[in-house]
Amino acid sequence: MIEEGQKGISRLSVIPVRKSGADTAEMVTQLLFGDHYKVLEVSENGKWIKIKIHFDGYEGWIDVKQFHAITDEYFDQINHSDYKICTDLTASILYQKSLLPVTIGSIIPINTNEIFKIEEHLGFNGEAKSLSARRDFEYCKSIGMKYLNAPYMWGGKSPFGIDCSGYTQIVFRICGYHLFRDASEQVSQGKSVDSLENSKPGDLAFFRNEERKVVHVGILLENQTILHASGKVKIELIDENGIFNIEQKSYTHYLTDIRRILA
Repeated sequence: MIEEGQKGISRLSVIPVRKSGADTAEMVTQLLFGDHYKVLEVSENGKWIKIKIHFDGYEGWIDVKQFHAITDEYFDQINHSDYKICTDLTASILYQKSLLPVTIGSIIPINTNEIFKIEEHLGFNGEAKSLSARRDFEYCKSIGMKYLNAPYMWGGKSPFGIDCSGYTQIVFRICGYHLFRDASEQVSQGKSVDSLENSKPGDLAFFRNEERKVVHVGILLENQTILHASGKVKIELIDENGIFNIEQKSYTHYLTDIRRILA
């Protein structure tokens, strides 16, 4: 029986995390393979559990059938271990004698510590890097470009469907940086840059709606361009006003803040 306070980890490629405990509820984010979390609540019918994701503190509901329990000891050890993060667009893991596909951004528990005997049956065939190793703009750009043409999907975090802040969070996580889940939270991180003219490639650009709420984010590139997820992951032009769509010949997003995350 699952109880409040119990710990879990994703052992599936992608798990939808929903706003409430129902298959028809809005998806607010996703768990990728290796993401771990804490149980906050169990639904009255016992079919859904509310979780808090350890990496970004995000809360939501997952299907109880997709819950994989771990001990408190294992949970704490994960928090203090320098695991690998998958850098291939797709790869596979030999897990419990079956091949499991995983996507870029999945956490791969490769560690020699004795507490990980539970993982002795796990084998990974892709490319990965240390979670803690910080990388520069050129590396971040190369990771970001792997997602080009990935379709936009609200709450998504995989190359088969991703939203704007899920995209920036995953790219920067692979590069060794910790971002919150939503654009409205990410805008509080890093150092403020006063203008586009003084920005550098790799800075995050944020955009407002008519109510002046931050609703969009992208990664600045060279030559006044931006890499972002809107309809799909793509590169577009940007100036002090915002993102300019050449085909529509109009601005689609209005610039409000620039933040520097990369060291």
